[in-house]
Amino acid sequence: MKKKTILTVLFALLTLSAMAQKKTNDAIKVEVSETVELMSILSRIAGFQEYCMNMGGQYTKDTETWFAEFKSHPIIPYYQNIRAKQGVSHDAVMSMAIHLEIDKGKIKFIGDKGELDRWKNVDIDDFIVRLNDFYTATRFHEFFEQHKVFYAEGLRTYEANVMKYFHQDWYARFYGTEPTEQFRVVIGFTNGGGNYGPSRQLPGQSKEVFAIAGYYVDPETGKVFEDGMAYASTLIHEFNHSFVNPLLEKETNVTMLKDIGQNLLRLSPIGMKRQNYASWNTVLNESVVRAAVIIYMLDNGYSAKQLQQEMYDQVCRDFRWMPELVTALRHYATHRDLYPTLNDYNPEIARCLRSFLDTETVRMKKALE
Repeated sequence: MKKKTILTVLFALLTLSAMAQKKTNDAIKVEVSETVELMSILSRIAGFQEYCMNMGGQYTKDTETWFAEFKSHPIIPYYQNIRAKQGVSHDAVMSMAIHLEIDKGKIKFIGDKGELDRWKNVDIDDFIVRLNDFYTATRFHEFFEQHKVFYAEGLRTYEANVMKYFHQDWYARFYGTEPTEQFRVVIGFTNGGGNYGPSRQLPGQSKEVFAIAGYYVDPETGKVFEDGMAYASTLIHEFNHSFVNPLLEKETNVTMLKDIGQNLLRLSPIGMKRQNYASWNTVLNESVVRAAVIIYMLDNGYSAKQLQQEMYDQVCRDFRWMPELVTALRHYATHRDLYPTLNDYNPEIARCLRSFLDTETVRMKKALE
């Protein structure tokens, strides 16, 4: 009996150890990417305003010094022309970055070219040839290697100050499903205040969703990632997309929500265009994600002031239906016996947004009577 008890305890300990090991293996690690830095710095040299924020302290100075002589490299006017004609900017730059791989000193394109929306009219093979010449001429890898200690310190600071506010287990509980995508966090050390969420689907692998977080030095304190809770908002937002976006890949949801999404876009076209949200499904996905962020904040101890500020920010971003949508998601969260997953609750989301649109239409018509 005693021997059996010992074996039972031993088995339990081994099981707990295996679970702990799995949790460790599943934990999201923060990364630096040479291709993200390459595309960001190329964009900076080419004068892309969103990559010229000058917030990286000494790293920005090092970048300016190292690459100053290459502002006349042949790829620069070529790349500027791509921006002018195809609208390659902001997240499109980062989408290219995650579809690049450096193998034995050569840059290669990986994945599906069809995933690069604003690059569709660009000869990507030609771009890669020119990018390889730039990579070699600037001795980019040498620059990247010289800053490895700097990158490592930035990653450590981010891990310590930011990741503690990111509760990955909340998502499966809230959505009622496990993530079907792999989530990756990359620091864009040239990106200043810019944060991006590109994704890729490599053959035979799970879809990867990236949160590329900007890096900037506080001009008053000289520190980075000091307000960890504020920085975590990028991760909290982007990881929601891993659960929300696949819902609109279901035909039943498209049928249910397409007309609503189109009408929401018509209601706030200028604000949505300013944020590069040009399609109805993007507006819907962003709406649900932003409402879910507020639910996350409610569930994870954010203050009333922080919650009010988040709601105010979203309404100011032209998501005027945010109060109604948050109310609907709070109802979902407290009635999980009726709605095991968010997909089960989609008819109620549709009803909520349709009601908002109807109310707005009546309000506007009444003013003209």
